[in-house]
Amino acid sequence: MTTLGQPTTLSLSAAMREGSMAEHREAEGSLFMTELLDGRLDHEGYAAYLLRLRVVYAALEAAVRERLDEPAVAAVHDPALERLAAIDRDLAHWAPHRGADGSRDVDSPAAEAYRTRLHGAGAWGGLLVAHHYTRYLGDLSGGQAIGRILDRTFDLDGAGTSFYDFPAIPKPKPYKDAYRERLDALDLSPGDVERVVGEVKVAFRLNQDLFTELGRDIDAYRR
Repeated sequence: MTTLGQPTTLSLSAAMREGSMAEHREAEGSLFMTELLDGRLDHEGYAAYLLRLRVVYAALEAAVRERLDEPAVAAVHDPALERLAAIDRDLAHWAPHRGADGSRDVDSPAAEAYRTRLHGAGAWGGLLVAHHYTRYLGDLSGGQAIGRILDRTFDLDGAGTSFYDFPAIPKPKPYKDAYRERLDALDLSPGDVERVVGEVKVAFRLNQDLFTELGRDIDAYRR
C-alpha cells in the first residue's frame, strides 16, 4: 500500500488515521471548537453548529443510501450510525423557534461546499467511505466528550444531546474496532488507498471551514 505517495505497510484504517493527523489536529484546535469544549458558547452558538451539521448529514446519509450497491459503502453502512433524526430532535431543544425541515435551512457557504463535495464523492464509493469514516468515527470518539460537556455546562440531564447518543451502539470501542476491520478487509489497491486518505484530509478541511465560519461570530455566541 501507499499513502500519498509514501511506501507503507499500514492497513487502510491506519493509513486513514495517520495520513490525516495534521488536518485532524487543526480542526480540533479551531477557535469555535475550543470555546465549545470550554463550555463558553450559548444556545444560539450551538444551534448554529447543529444547523450546519444538518446540511452535512442530510447529504452524507442520502449519498450512502444511493451507493449501497458498492462494496466499500455497503461494508460501512449501518442505520444505527445515522444522525439526521437525532439532529432534528436536538434542534427542537436548542432552537425551538426553528421549525422542521425547510425552515431549518441555514445561510452557510461552508456547509454548502461540504454538501457539494459529498455529492461528488458519490462518484466512487471509496471517497464516500472517507467521509463516512471521518464523521461517524469522530462522533463515536471525541463527539462523546462534547456531549458530556454540553450536558454539564447547561445542566441538560440528557436533553438536547441526542446527536451523541447511539442507543444501538452501547460500547463504542468494540464497534469502532469492528468498523476498522471492515475497512481493512476491503483490500484496496495502493492507488485507491491514496485516494481515500486524500479524501479524509479533505473531509477534515471541510470541517475546519465550518468552524472557521462559526468562529467569525464567536463574540455573539459567547455566554
